[in-house]
Amino acid sequence: MIEAAMIWNEPNNKSHWDPEIDPDWSLFAQTAIAAGKAIRQANPRITRVLGGISPIDPAFIRNMAGKGVLEHVDAIAVHGFPLDWNLWSVHEWPAKLDEIRAVTNLPVWVTEVGVSSFGAEEVQAWGLERTAELLIGRADRIHWYSLYDLPRAWPATTRHREAEGSSYYRHFYMGLMREDGAPKPAFRRFRRYTPDLGICQWFHFADHRLDAAVGHLKHLGVRHLRTGLSWADSFRPNAREWFDRQMAALADFDVTVTFCFTPEHRGIAAHHTSPPLVADEFAAFCAAMVARYAPAAAQAAQPRLAAVV
Repeated sequence: MIEAAMIWNEPNNKSHWDPEIDPDWSLFAQTAIAAGKAIRQANPRITRVLGGISPIDPAFIRNMAGKGVLEHVDAIAVHGFPLDWNLWSVHEWPAKLDEIRAVTNLPVWVTEVGVSSFGAEEVQAWGLERTAELLIGRADRIHWYSLYDLPRAWPATTRHREAEGSSYYRHFYMGLMREDGAPKPAFRRFRRYTPDLGICQWFHFADHRLDAAVGHLKHLGVRHLRTGLSWADSFRPNAREWFDRQMAALADFDVTVTFCFTPEHRGIAAHHTSPPLVADEFAAFCAAMVARYAPAAAQAAQPRLAAVV
């Protein structure tokens, strides 16, 4: 079932929200407030989560508080990759959580944390163990990123790609499993930490890995899963059929579903990172997805429900 709805993904990261159009995040704040209200109206039982921030920046949270956003969410999410992209040590995780707790009384979730096997699979296995030691018991939700390596034939969702140098290529080595489905050493160790550790796995449109992923997640003992439903994808042919299939396949997990990615024809700029032309259009998408896959009456009557089709 859907237990939480996340409003955008890494809004303070220039690869996911365009700072040239919205330098002080006023447009994001309007978008997030509209979405928070719409989700609450569609199902007041759903936990509304502010899109996981990357970098972990208390100034951004203070900005959102000042703009009224925190009145319309129920939790704050953070993302951290200290062994790959961040300029801080993995051992600083508790301090990073404390930085956010110092500026908000809302629960703090870790909705993406991971270690790539870009340098060595043994480094990833060690990173998993140390991360689990540092985060379990300190955050209400922890989602490891990710189950699968990103296939090399697919581009990573970032605005800068090869301009990022080796940082870009690390996107393709974040999985517990290689692209061909072979398990890495970290895969075999992951079961030690479930269900305390969940997983974040993005599924591309009509993703051929969906059914196999469900089997692997259940084998690992995963209960909490984070994934996404893309506003941009909702305009593709057969989008509803794919969304229905995806959400039905994931019905046995407690799902945090992330709503993000602007359709090119509905943004101020023709890019998935653009603020929408009309904030209420994104909010309407969020409300429609919650109403379809986590209807309030059905959720109240039956905590675990397959997707409505």
